[in-house]
Amino acid sequence: MNKLKGFRLRKPGFRTSRKINAIVFLIPFLLGFFLFFAIPIYNLIVFSLSRVEVAEEGGMALTFVGFENFINLFMIEVSTANQQFLRVFADENMRIFLHAPITVIFSLFAALLINVRFRGRGIVRVVFFLPIVTGLPIVQSLLTVTTGADIMDASIADTFVTMTIMSFLINYTFLPINVVGFIASVANDIFTLISNVGVQTLIFLAGLQSINPSLYEVAKIEGANNYETFWKITLPMLTNVIVFVIVYSFVDLFLSSPLANEVYAYGFLRNNIGMGASLSMVYMVNVVLGLLILLFAYRKVAGQHDW
Repeated sequence: MNKLKGFRLRKPGFRTSRKINAIVFLIPFLLGFFLFFAIPIYNLIVFSLSRVEVAEEGGMALTFVGFENFINLFMIEVSTANQQFLRVFADENMRIFLHAPITVIFSLFAALLINVRFRGRGIVRVVFFLPIVTGLPIVQSLLTVTTGADIMDASIADTFVTMTIMSFLINYTFLPINVVGFIASVANDIFTLISNVGVQTLIFLAGLQSINPSLYEVAKIEGANNYETFWKITLPMLTNVIVFVIVYSFVDLFLSSPLANEVYAYGFLRNNIGMGASLSMVYMVNVVLGLLILLFAYRKVAGQHDW
């Protein structure tokens, strides 16, 4: 009894407590994954390797065909727009790999502007986030009702005319024609870009406000300017936030791509569940590999700049 009275539980160390906290936070995700995602993923793999038909007694009849669905997907089948899926995947990957960095950079730029202290900052935030919260189609509908569709379309067309931007860049810059065309297309879709960066901007804004202000005060005392504080303090402190925003933006762009509609079309409209499952598998693997490549490229760039 005396030995038991003198016994005390030792407090876990810092690393041990962090591991325990990580496990506690992962438990809800793991439970949700095994309860709601493990079985559908298993069925997806089985369907993608099978020919799914209606059984005589009802239900589904599976015939194992191996990788036949995957081969036919790229050799025989075409999309709803009558394009080969190899071309569809190539175009979507090119579009997403170009737009994902632009989305991240633009959302970081917007968060930096909104985070600056000035009079009327709250009003500016409301004006900026109102179209994002309500949705761009709602704002366009309100403009149509108040000003008329012709006026709205004319104002948008006159503001961002692709040919005008291209001619300006060609005449006053030395950029290649392909780069000029891409910049002009991005500028022409500026309203869509603004409507798609709301969540990313909020994430960056939260990350900026979590940075200790004393770091900027010390840098100012040492004589650092705004440019130096951005590259030496702001960007390194936002490294983990940037990684999260890259993942979110990349996955969000893929979810809104036509490939998701193609999976639905094959699985439910054409009643070809096996081909739809194989397309879904390729789609999922493409997202994972693309995300790993994008994160690897970011790590390389961040490592070169010591972020």
